[in-house]
Amino acid sequence: MARTLEIMDRYNIVKAHLSGRDPAVVAQWVKAAPDRFIAAPFIFEPGKPEADALRKKYAQGFYSGMGEIAAQLSGVAPDDPRLEPYFALAEELDLPTLIHTAGIGPYLPHFRSAAGSPLLLEEVLVRHPNLRLYLENSGYPYLDEMIAMMYQYPQLYGDVSTITWVIPRSAFYRYLKALVDAGLGKRLMFGSDQMRWPEMIGEGIEAIENADFLTEEQKRDILYNNAARFLRLDSGGVMMNVRK
Repeated sequence: MARTLEIMDRYNIVKAHLSGRDPAVVAQWVKAAPDRFIAAPFIFEPGKPEADALRKKYAQGFYSGMGEIAAQLSGVAPDDPRLEPYFALAEELDLPTLIHTAGIGPYLPHFRSAAGSPLLLEEVLVRHPNLRLYLENSGYPYLDEMIAMMYQYPQLYGDVSTITWVIPRSAFYRYLKALVDAGLGKRLMFGSDQMRWPEMIGEGIEAIENADFLTEEQKRDILYNNAARFLRLDSGGVMMNVRK
């Protein structure tokens, strides 16, 4: 935690999406840096915690975001009806919502790449047109599917999180350039998904800053402007997404 806050200060990161399975740990981080984190529950399995229990946490002001909804890691696709209560609650409370929808993930026994297609979110977005939803890793490597979904559903954003450092830089650049060339550069946000490796925050920022195919305006959009719009912020700084 101390190392993460140090790096946030170094890069002028003013807000981070903080997601954790243990509310006590989330509370420690929030206490250490009030106003720096968008605290949110990490959803690994549907029903743990239940949406009704989360409602109380939101009413108390403990949480202000939803997710990472990471049920794909436990073999649950994003269109599974068991996730519906979380999407409904997030839309009702107007929460910025993060979901792991990508073809890559940790080596867990129930993880399935096929469950990572962004197309599996279509009915969710139809049912919840006001849901502020962003996809971790911008749906990598489902490029065509991500472009189609972002064209069709303007409320959908993507972040670049882990793919800024976990795949070869050349592969990340090809993916990012394709999304920008498709005209979607105003809805891509920086994220680190650093988990237990705070140094990856700087690696991710460097990946954006060194992308020679991006203009200075496009870099600023990814590092701040797009997230400021999505999160409805009005203060300066760089944005990130960190999971604990």
